[in-house]
Amino acid sequence: MDLSLTPEQEMLKTAVRSFVQQEYPKETLLQIASPTESTPKEPWEQLIKTGWLGILIPTEYGGEGGSFTDAGVLFEELGRGPVPGPHLSSAVVAALTLLEGGTEEQKKEWLPLMATGEVRMVVAITEDDFGWLEGDVRLSAEQTGSRLTLNGSKSYVFDGETATHFICAFRSKENNEVGLVILPADSVGITIRHLPGFAWNQSAISMEDVGADSINILGEKMAGGWAALERAELKAIPVLCAYQVGGSQAVYELSVDYSRTRHQFGTPIGRFQRVQDQVINLLNALDAARWTAYEALWKLDISRDATDSVHLAKTVASEGYYEACNFAHEVHAGVGSMTEYGLTLHTTASRTLYNYLGDPKLHRRRLADALGL
Repeated sequence: MDLSLTPEQEMLKTAVRSFVQQEYPKETLLQIASPTESTPKEPWEQLIKTGWLGILIPTEYGGEGGSFTDAGVLFEELGRGPVPGPHLSSAVVAALTLLEGGTEEQKKEWLPLMATGEVRMVVAITEDDFGWLEGDVRLSAEQTGSRLTLNGSKSYVFDGETATHFICAFRSKENNEVGLVILPADSVGITIRHLPGFAWNQSAISMEDVGADSINILGEKMAGGWAALERAELKAIPVLCAYQVGGSQAVYELSVDYSRTRHQFGTPIGRFQRVQDQVINLLNALDAARWTAYEALWKLDISRDATDSVHLAKTVASEGYYEACNFAHEVHAGVGSMTEYGLTLHTTASRTLYNYLGDPKLHRRRLADALGL
C-alpha cells in the first residue's frame, strides 16, 4: 500500500493551499462565520472558477473526473481554513448520490450545473433526532398520479440556506418505502430556518403540501433510492475525513507555533511537560485521522472493498478533529476562546462535522458488522 502523493497531487496541494491563503484568510473566515456581518460572495465565486467543484464528477458530465485521492488532497487543504460552503455537501455528497442513483437524463441535467456551481444541490436526510438510518426517515409523501405531495420536516441540513435544490429523503404513504426526490429550494410550501450555533449554515426545513413531479424521484422510482444514498455515503465519507484531517493539521500547527512564541515564567510554554503532552496527544489524533482517511481513499481508487476502512476512517477522523481542538484549547488556554484568534472556527467546525453522515458510534457498529464481529 503506497499512500504517497503523485507529483500532480503535490501540485494540486500547493495550488489549493495558496488559493485558501489568498481568498480565505482568517479575517474573511471570521466574517463568514459572524452572525451579524454579511457573507462576502467573491471568495466562493473564485472557488467556482477554479473548476475544483467538479473534481469527482466524470468528464462526460462536465466535471474533472479526478480520483478520490485527488478529492482528498483538495478537501484536506480546504479543511485547513476551514473553508465553508456547499463544496462538500453539493459537489461531493449530492453529486455522488446522483451518480449512484440517478437516471442518465438526471445526471446529464444536473451534474454539469453542479460542477460549475450554478446549482447547489444538497441532501436533506436527517430529521429532529439527527439519525442517518433508513428507519429514521419520517417525512411523508403521498402519490397521486404523477405528482408527489410531501409533508414533514428536515433538520441539520448542511448549507440549507444557500442551496438551490435539495435531494430529499421521504417515506411513501402507500408502501412505506423510502425514496429520494429532487426539490427546488424555492418550492411553494418549503420554509427554511437558520439553526444558530453551528457551522456550515445548518438549517431546519419544514414542508407543507410541497408538490413534486414523480419524474424528479431519483432513478424515477422509490425502490433503490436509499441504497444509492448509502453507496454514495461510502464514497463521500473519506473525502469528509480528509477535510477533518486538514482542520486537525491547521490546529496542530497553530498550537505548536503558539507553544514556541508564548512565554511564561521567562521561557516558552512549549518547554513545559503538560503543554508537550497536549501537543503530542493532538499529533496522535491527527496522524490516526490522516492514515485511516487516505487508506480508505486509496481503496476506493483501486476498486477494492473499502467498507471497513470507510467506517474506521469516519470514527477516527470525527473524534480526532474533535479532540484535536480540545487539546489545542488546553495549549492556548484563554486566548484560544477569543473569536478573533481563529481557533474557535475549527472548534465549531469539528463539532458540526462530528455527526455529519453518521456519528462515530454508528460507524463503530457498522465497522463491527463489516468485520463480522
